[in-house]
Amino acid sequence: MKETGIIPISHSLAYLGIKEVKSVSWNLTPAELVEDALLQNEGTLTDTGALMVDTGEFTGRSPKDKFFVKDAMTESTIWWGDVNQPIDSSVFESLLSKMGTFVADKKLYARDLFACAEPEFSLKLRVITSTASHNLFANNMFIRPESHDLRNFEPEFTVFSLPEFKADSSIDKTRSQNFAIINLTKKIIIIGGTGYTGEIKKGIFTILNYILPLQRNTLSMHCSANVGEHGDTAVFFGLSGTGKTTLSADPDRQLVGDDEHGWGDHGVFNFEGGCYAKVINLSQENEPEIYNAIRFGALLENTRYHPNTRTVNFDDVSVSQNTRVSYPLDYIPNALIPSIGGNPKNIFFLTADAFGVLPPIAKLTPSQAMYHFISGYTSKVAGTEVGVIEPQMVFSACFGAPFFPLHPAQYASLLGEKMKKFNVNVWIINTGWTGGTYGVGGRMKLKYTRAMITAAIEHKLDNVVFHAHPVFGVSVPGSCPGVPYQILNPRDTWANKEAYDEKAKFLANAFKENFKKFESSSSQEIMAGGPLV
Repeated sequence: MKETGIIPISHSLAYLGIKEVKSVSWNLTPAELVEDALLQNEGTLTDTGALMVDTGEFTGRSPKDKFFVKDAMTESTIWWGDVNQPIDSSVFESLLSKMGTFVADKKLYARDLFACAEPEFSLKLRVITSTASHNLFANNMFIRPESHDLRNFEPEFTVFSLPEFKADSSIDKTRSQNFAIINLTKKIIIIGGTGYTGEIKKGIFTILNYILPLQRNTLSMHCSANVGEHGDTAVFFGLSGTGKTTLSADPDRQLVGDDEHGWGDHGVFNFEGGCYAKVINLSQENEPEIYNAIRFGALLENTRYHPNTRTVNFDDVSVSQNTRVSYPLDYIPNALIPSIGGNPKNIFFLTADAFGVLPPIAKLTPSQAMYHFISGYTSKVAGTEVGVIEPQMVFSACFGAPFFPLHPAQYASLLGEKMKKFNVNVWIINTGWTGGTYGVGGRMKLKYTRAMITAAIEHKLDNVVFHAHPVFGVSVPGSCPGVPYQILNPRDTWANKEAYDEKAKFLANAFKENFKKFESSSSQEIMAGGPLV
């Protein structure tokens, strides 16, 4: 076996069942990885120097094909169900053995990295891939060690990813030929049959969502975060289409991270060392930080060129609407390095309410914050997905249900504890509709949403008179700098006030129906934060 690069002392891959392999390239530089990727026809080089690849059949995550090994460690700790699916350890062992045999005549890429910017929580990772581009993705997305850290590196968790290895579901007992299986006891994640790099990133996020709350009493969060010039940290939760990335990208504030964070006793810290941004309809005018980050070392996925050029056409969605780019965090000019902020002063729950019911801004009590955190509400509108004709409610616990192995109430309780301990303000921000439902009213203007968030952060709502929303009970400000007072009370924006009342009750009942599955494990304090109907 030939080995090249910066080789750690613990360089044996026998624990993965790899006994023979053609060669292993350890901890190659981005330039070496790009060179290999081009030589192996994994992708092409754009005119900005970024590497562009296709991910094959899968252009997004496959949540139905993600499993946890159910054993003595996980049986009573994981919240089993449609999201967290169990699989027997024998299936894992069999697939791992087959993957080890599969690579006997192949070249592998090994990379040692860290997760968690806060040293107290630092987790040593090893990512083994069969393609240079996937190894480049890992280099972009996790925290890169110094060269002196690599010699004595011993991993705590390993990701073993082979896109070209396909399971036989009739024999291997998987749902299909692709799979992602997390073994928390053995501290190994195996991924096969999919070229979508996001499975690597989300696998590590998922294990941190298990380890940190359960073993370290630390809240793990699917959110973005930034820090102001006075050191004040703000956190933004939100599902796709709510404005999480856009609203946290503030030129006057430093970016801690755009997706995955922990909240310990000393503050908020990024899990990652990079960004994985959507690039659909990307333009330099609207999102200059992301646009300018697409340079040498960045990895584009499933994009296409303008004809007869190497210039990326970001409007081309012929392969997928989920076109992506990964790049190191320091490609963003105002990124905070190391990506650690203090304890947050303000937390924002972003929701795109297509029913025009929720206020554009409202302050939440701790019990309301926990309830809405577990609910994770937003809505899809016509055109966002095939078959979506009318607005559809979406509830995703903790604003990221597919990545949270524990019962949502465990994360919510931690949020409530920290909210009280550090006297944090929690706000719900409706970036959706006002003046009526989708098709009748209009989308909330971005400049008003920005003004509301700025007012909250800058304490300009501290002395404003609030009133309770009659259905959801949240506190709505009577005025806000830079925002017409007429839009702050959503009922006032509807021409038909009775129609608003009916729609508000409809949405409240949907919240309560969704919450039924969480009631048995939720405290009375959490339950008290629900709608008043």
